[in-house]
Amino acid sequence: MKALENLVKVKQIHREPFNQSEFDGMLNAAQNKITDAKLDGLSQDSQFMLAYGAAHALSLAALRFHGYRTDSRYLVFQCLQHTVGFSNAQWRVLDSCHKKRNLAEYEGHLEINTALLKELMALTELLFEKVKSLKQPKTTSSEHREDDV
Repeated sequence: MKALENLVKVKQIHREPFNQSEFDGMLNAAQNKITDAKLDGLSQDSQFMLAYGAAHALSLAALRFHGYRTDSRYLVFQCLQHTVGFSNAQWRVLDSCHKKRNLAEYEGHLEINTALLKELMALTELLFEKVKSLKQPKTTSSEHREDDV
């Protein structure tokens, strides 16, 4: 992917081989956060932070699937257009949520409106489906995977 390779050139992301166990762990963590965000009785702040955490884990999983990593939290959202085909409008909502999360974490200020929370939840669930559907790298016929047994 040319756009991702351009980010490697400017040292915004770096190449790192795909790791199935890490990928599966991120998917499981995201699924748990999505499930927890839907629990009755949670404040909107808690729902937001759980959904945001799931979206971040999924975005990183998508980047990792393609063989890249970054230490920059916001870049994983910006890369979604290249990793899972999100539109600019979709990843920008997640980027906006990232900014709100930073205000909460670093300045103690979190204002969540119901519409943004609903949009975050919907995008996170869509992202989960897209990341879950990424195809595992092909194995050669001489390689053996446990799930092939």
